[in-house]
Amino acid sequence: MATRLSQPLKWIVLVGITGACVLGILTISPPPEVSAEDRSPVIDVRTADPEMNAAIARARSSLVTFWASYDAPKPSETGHSLKVHFSTRKGGEHIWIAEVKKLPSGSYSGRFANEPRDLPGRRAGEEVKFAEADISDWMFMRNGKIVGGETIKPLLKSMPKADADALRARMEQP
Repeated sequence: MATRLSQPLKWIVLVGITGACVLGILTISPPPEVSAEDRSPVIDVRTADPEMNAAIARARSSLVTFWASYDAPKPSETGHSLKVHFSTRKGGEHIWIAEVKKLPSGSYSGRFANEPRDLPGRRAGEEVKFAEADISDWMFMRNGKIVGGETIKPLLKSMPKADADALRARMEQP
């Protein structure tokens, strides 16, 4: 059963699925495909894409910023989400995870913020567990602006200019 999402989290999810990507399914897999089963826009990026791999590396190296806000959020900081890599038969799928929780075992859990495309039987809103090594990006909202979201930036150039400009206007540096 899917849970109701808060308004800031709805914005994060909306931004991701519209315009072809933020908080949407940002898939990194070899063969390009057009859309997810739920008809959400999807952008496929080849696993070897150097720009996306650099964005993932930047996101992972700045994960401390996410955890600092997650552990002690300011009143203006909400909607903490992680993008997590899941292995699939096609190579892998990167999916935004909402309602992130640290588990006593040292792993994490959360709920799929989008409909997984290449994970048969898995659905949006479903709880999932993952390890820190699987995290490929992070974001949260601060004063209505997106903080983080490094993997969004390489995708802006493939979006219609108006959509990319609107998304850029919603992004902030940590």
